[in-house]
Amino acid sequence: MEKLECCIFRGGTSKGIFIDEKNLPSDRNDWDKILLSVMGSPDVRQIDGLGGATSTTSKVAIISKSDSEEYDVNYTFAQVSIDKSIVSYKGNCGNISSAVGPYAIEKGLVDVTDSTTVVRVYNTNTKKIIYSHVETPNGKVNYEGDFSIAGVPGTSSIIKLAFKDPAGSMTGKLLPTGNAIDVLDIPDYKSIEVSLVDSSNPLVFIKAEDVGLTGTELPEQIDSSKELLTLLEKIRGMAAVKLGFITDYTKSAEETPGVPKLTIVSKSQDYNAVNGNSINSEDVDVMGRMMSMQLTHKTYALTGALCTATAAVIKGSIVNQMIKEEFDPKNIRIGHPGGVIQTGVDFSLKAEGEIDVPWAYGYRTARILMDGTAFYKLK
Repeated sequence: MEKLECCIFRGGTSKGIFIDEKNLPSDRNDWDKILLSVMGSPDVRQIDGLGGATSTTSKVAIISKSDSEEYDVNYTFAQVSIDKSIVSYKGNCGNISSAVGPYAIEKGLVDVTDSTTVVRVYNTNTKKIIYSHVETPNGKVNYEGDFSIAGVPGTSSIIKLAFKDPAGSMTGKLLPTGNAIDVLDIPDYKSIEVSLVDSSNPLVFIKAEDVGLTGTELPEQIDSSKELLTLLEKIRGMAAVKLGFITDYTKSAEETPGVPKLTIVSKSQDYNAVNGNSINSEDVDVMGRMMSMQLTHKTYALTGALCTATAAVIKGSIVNQMIKEEFDPKNIRIGHPGGVIQTGVDFSLKAEGEIDVPWAYGYRTARILMDGTAFYKLK
């Protein structure tokens, strides 16, 4: 058996293994087999590893102290497939990002500076810097507080994440095709309008009505239809081809399983969350249902929320068409299966009509769950 020093953190509505990069082999080609074994993949239950058998609990953050004057730590995100021998390093996870600051402070990679310590995090996946504002009274990370997020029981201290220049995280452009709307011809279906937007992570937005949904569906309602899941992955695959991520849409689940993230949006409506709580349409600006690793996200990815907020201010985009006319760009409320997530953007219009987004904001909580040694075996 092999040993690996690591931590388990809940970050936002996700949970993952946090590893100091120095504890992994210098050859990154050796990382995949280690992470797969630690998580217990491939296995739908991940019974022989630390994974939780859902895409939101099969994640890894690899951290190292930075020598740069521009940021404090390097952070590489890895999405470990549950039922396949695949580890994807494409894109970032905003929820897991919320625990990077606390981890860096806990491990002494960053010094506490005040009652709030700002950790400058360089995400190697997207080559973007995230400013993580972590409460550190008495020189330690504070996990107690009265801030709550949908999808996580109880309350904790708030962590503000400010994503600097989030546009073009993977494609180099906010609108990779230059269009607010593109039309994709979906094999054995029909032509469908999409918005391809790259901010914090690349997303492909579609209208719920265009795939026969209302937008209020809960994950089990979508995931129980194999026909619907096949259609949604086909759309995502065609979008991945359009973005240049792959050349064959039928191989999207193998070659680019995590990005772009398919997101189904609709106008605000009354609906019931997964916990049975009633959500009033007055408390929601736009409805969203995200796909994650070929199944419905149980809540809403933070990077997805940031991209949704960015898409909302792009005139004519799918999200812009669906969101309330009177929405506040600095406080956009997205209704998802777990409840409501709040996010916002600072933006300005350039002379040529394009949009500049210097900052995107998200608010999360995080908590350390375990600090110790994981045991794994290499086949």
